[in-house]
Amino acid sequence: MFRSLFTLFALLASASAFAPVAFVPVAKQTALSAMPSLKQALPAVAAAVPATLLPSMAMATEGTNEWLGVDDLRLLAVLFVGHWAILSLYLNWSKDQNPEDEDFFGEIDYPKGTQGK
Repeated sequence: MFRSLFTLFALLASASAFAPVAFVPVAKQTALSAMPSLKQALPAVAAAVPATLLPSMAMATEGTNEWLGVDDLRLLAVLFVGHWAILSLYLNWSKDQNPEDEDFFGEIDYPKGTQGK
């Protein structure tokens, strides 16, 4: 009994989620109209500029004061050289893989006697 009542209430609750909304709220005031003058916006802009520029000056150090969070320059060199080596291997492999004059999906294998029909 309890299980069937619970199922009924769950069905009604899920069905009410699809009911149309009678009231659609419309914004009367936007963010642009909240600051009526440039004089009021200037302190907000002045506060946002340092917060925007400081991470770029730190070169995205992720809290370690080192580039990409790496504190040993040898490891940073290995990261870059390793990626460049793999990229050069891939580019050398891929330059001959699919010439533009060939069909990407390959040729169609027609049954014997029906070629080109």
